[in-house]
Amino acid sequence: MNEKTQRKIFQYFNKNKIENFVGVPDSTLKHFIDEGMLLKKIIFTTREEEAIGICTGMSLSGEPSLVFMQNAGFANSLSTITSLVDMYRIPLILLIGWRGFLKNDAPEHEKIGKIQPELIKSLGISSRVLDEKNWERNCKWAVQNNSQGKLCALIIKRDFVD
Repeated sequence: MNEKTQRKIFQYFNKNKIENFVGVPDSTLKHFIDEGMLLKKIIFTTREEEAIGICTGMSLSGEPSLVFMQNAGFANSLSTITSLVDMYRIPLILLIGWRGFLKNDAPEHEKIGKIQPELIKSLGISSRVLDEKNWERNCKWAVQNNSQGKLCALIIKRDFVD
């Protein structure tokens, strides 16, 4: 996804009452993260489970929150998602970078990338894949889900290999 759109996505959430942006740096989401850093609205963690825990506390205090992560970190955080977020119906938006979407990515990215859509679906998490044309409609959908107390995920495809 291009730089301009990622920055617009951050600005959209920031203007639409998402108060906290917490996660692990990921080059797939680098422009989204950079926009948040420019506005001093980003909190970095060392693991996705930590970000989920912080955002859970913030959400319980009435502050809508978004967790950003790469898909390998999503896989690492399945227990936290199922035993905390899902069980206690914590409203969060997960923004997940889809590494391994391209077939020539590193082997560790290809494996998780291949199963990512089914993994999210099997957990019963509603999700949408963002692109330059649908991002605003899908971000609006995510904000609505959040305001209704629901967990949802937005996916950004990694369209480069570094």
